Amino acid sequence: MFLPAGSQDQIGHLLDRKAKVYQLFRKVAKKRAYKPIETPVVEYAETFTNKHVGMAFHTLLKWFDRDGEIEVLRPDWTTAIARALVNQDPKQLKWFYQGSVYRQDKDGIESNQAGIEIIRSEPLFGEIESLFFAVEFLNQTQIDEYLIELGHTGIYEAIIAPLQLSHQAENKLRQAMHDKQTDVVQRLTASNPDVSEQLHALIHAYGDKEVLVAFKEKYQSHLELTAIIEHLLQLINVLNQLGINDVIVDLGRVKELPYYSGTMFRGYIKDSGQSCFSGGRYDSLYHQFDQKISAVGLAFDVDILAEHIKDETQPRRVCLLASEATHVVAELKSQSYQDEIVDIVYQQDLTIEYDEVIDLRNEGSD
Repeated sequence: MFLPAGSQDQIGHLLDRKAKVYQLFRKVAKKRAYKPIETPVVEYAETFTNKHVGMAFHTLLKWFDRDGEIEVLRPDWTTAIARALVNQDPKQLKWFYQGSVYRQDKDGIESNQAGIEIIRSEPLFGEIESLFFAVEFLNQTQIDEYLIELGHTGIYEAIIAPLQLSHQAENKLRQAMHDKQTDVVQRLTASNPDVSEQLHALIHAYGDKEVLVAFKEKYQSHLELTAIIEHLLQLINVLNQLGINDVIVDLGRVKELPYYSGTMFRGYIKDSGQSCFSGGRYDSLYHQFDQKISAVGLAFDVDILAEHIKDETQPRRVCLLASEATHVVAELKSQSYQDEIVDIVYQQDLTIEYDEVIDLRNEGSD
């Protein structure tokens, strides 16, 4: 039997590595006083496709339930958790989750995530805590060659405000900015050469904090933009104080989902360039519940981290050769080993390398 496109079986070391990633993540989350949360794998499509969330309907794995409602496999943790947390105890600020999401717009239908959500906290606290969590967790995985990228939704939105674009036109422009298509951006903003020029510069506003310094000087009379730049500089400074100097900014980065509403984070593995975590502020997600709640978080790509995490030192492997008559003897013997891998067999497989082989087949016989 074959599997659907995008599905795959997984065995061996990769599963061990994913388990280790999840284990380390949970350890860090519990240490930092996060509370676990899990949402159902099956939700209503409307939870993710409404105007506040804006996920594309065609990317969801969906079907009709017995009442004709459209259900989906969970495509996004943040949205599902917002639905679950809106009526939870406001005293609990920090939450963590682990598990799969299902989308049809990626190479694989199922992807594994582990993430945090911080709600009802002071904005700067939540953002610093998110970044510091990422640093501690990556340190725990012993992945030390990584890069943190910062961005902000407000920069692009402030610059395009004079255009007064329709929803459809703004989506086209946003996609062109996301893809760094300078020619398309210029064509879509040709009616306002000043904005077109600013967006062209924004696409190339990528690098270390000197980019922020130059941008702040250029827009020193624009109070909204200078406030955003000061905010990003503050985040870079606290990361530097923690000893994290590999921090860059991408001022031309735009939000991929409507609910992002401020600072955005992304982490990259240096040697591969793969994104290992992403997230940011999403206060506007709670507007659908008629609530004004500060919210920020990030999600780690467990599949990517599992590719880069180091394998644990393998314990000694012991083979206990037994028979039907001595299987109990072998079982009792195996309990004397604490840290070894103990394999009870009736016939030794010579293709498997053991550190020790003990023959118990004649144990107790005359």
